[in-house]
Amino acid sequence: MARRPRLHVPGGFYHVTLRGNHRQPIFFAEADRELLGVVVAETVERLAARIHAYCWMTNHLHLLVQVADAPLGRLMLRIASQYARRVQASLATTGHLFERRYHSVLVDADCYLLTLIRYIHRNPVRAGMVADPADYPWSSHRAYLGNNRPAWLTTGMALHLLGGDAGEAVLRYRAFMSTPADCRWGEGVLKVNADQPDILGGDEFLARVGTDTWRPRSRESLEDLMRECAERFRIPLDALSSPSRMHHLARARAWLAHRAVAQGVSSVSALARRLGRSEAALRQVMSRHPPAPQ
Repeated sequence: MARRPRLHVPGGFYHVTLRGNHRQPIFFAEADRELLGVVVAETVERLAARIHAYCWMTNHLHLLVQVADAPLGRLMLRIASQYARRVQASLATTGHLFERRYHSVLVDADCYLLTLIRYIHRNPVRAGMVADPADYPWSSHRAYLGNNRPAWLTTGMALHLLGGDAGEAVLRYRAFMSTPADCRWGEGVLKVNADQPDILGGDEFLARVGTDTWRPRSRESLEDLMRECAERFRIPLDALSSPSRMHHLARARAWLAHRAVAQGVSSVSALARRLGRSEAALRQVMSRHPPAPQ
């Protein structure tokens, strides 16, 4: 049976695992994990992607990736090939370092972003390698606590969702990590969609992303939708992209974001750029002002 084509959603979040061939180690010297970080940094800069969490285990790696226009496959192919080529240059071995096919799941970030970050950071604990995620140096957990964040890692979005100022968000993150939900992948809070196991999200999320990309599914453009929003809420058009955070503008932006995503006019990340806001701030407004029931 042919494998299902991978689902590409520009701006989408993916949990990715990549294992060593035959589950063999992928790191052979202390510097190899640092080398992998260099390769990831080069790749995300080239393809305009974001890494929201990572964990380098002995024979596999975890990434929480937010892609841009380039599909996830291009990013993972480059990471795997560049790292394998460089690390094998110092080894007397040849052949495949990684399994041929990485595993990825498209994630409903509005519901699962923090849960998935906790799952990734607690991998060394579940494996019995450490008792506390902070004792493991090869994950992004310490960066979320405010220590030595690599330039290629994005922590602001998840911390912003926890609310408060930067210091308070870190305290809330620490508390969140202290209440672990160490279930297996595909069980409990990490149960994938029953109809599409490569998606971590409910039926509403499945319907929203469909099996296509974020290309418009209607003739209405984002500018048309913004004009409709301005008329509906009786505000000037340019107020939508103003720095003001007044309540009625927040409601208008939330309505605009929910409608743009539901109609396939824009992704949240693209709309955030158009409005001059951070994606985390726009997602927070969306959560505070959910769409009205149909």
